[in-house]
Amino acid sequence: MKPLIKLLSFITFLIIAAYAPCADKPVHIFILSGQSNMAGMNPTTGFAPEAKKLFPEDEVVYFKIARGGQPIRLWVEEWNDIAGKHDLKPRINATTYYKPILEKFAAITKEHPKPKSVTFCWMQGERDAKEQLSSAYTDAMKQLIANLRRDLKQPEMNFVIGRLSDCRNDKSWESVRQAQVNVANGDPHGSWVDCDDLNDKEKNGVKRNDLHYTKEGYELLGRRYVRQAKALITGKAPAKNGRPE
Repeated sequence: MKPLIKLLSFITFLIIAAYAPCADKPVHIFILSGQSNMAGMNPTTGFAPEAKKLFPEDEVVYFKIARGGQPIRLWVEEWNDIAGKHDLKPRINATTYYKPILEKFAAITKEHPKPKSVTFCWMQGERDAKEQLSSAYTDAMKQLIANLRRDLKQPEMNFVIGRLSDCRNDKSWESVRQAQVNVANGDPHGSWVDCDDLNDKEKNGVKRNDLHYTKEGYELLGRRYVRQAKALITGKAPAKNGRPE
């Protein structure tokens, strides 16, 4: 009888093992946010394929909160304090786009409570540059990152900033571009993406740098986000020129 009992026990073990759920894959959460050039990026055509390629054994989850023409103050609750430091006008409208990020993240972490990494991908700044608000952009960007790390309970959250493209060449525009690079380079979990080659359009045989990107440009933007994020996640140095291969 003992051999039979052992055999039955072994068969039972095999059955349980066969139907037991597999261990959860490591999960990487990406938050995509910003104004029109983030809204215009279709993650399924550049971002998602690159994520699948670079994280073949893991699961990548992402969501997007973006709308065209929006200033950074609509993500940063402390904007009025920051504006006061720089002699700028206070915000009238509420912070519309910050709370939805927290809500979406909370929903995802119910299913994936212990993500391996969290990366914030940001593409915004055109509105602030046009409104001559560049002097406050560095403080606002740092505050937004600090707020997300605190409220998402992700103190080592990575971030990748899409630097404004070269469609304009005025002082405020250049100031925002430089602020974005400085914030990224000044944080061990930060990096940036170059967008100067994403907006090259042609009209009547004449090339021009447009505000918005080409279809191919949006695809490359998504791929660059993932490549820079992969470097941060694996402890490697992101591409210094913003154009990871």
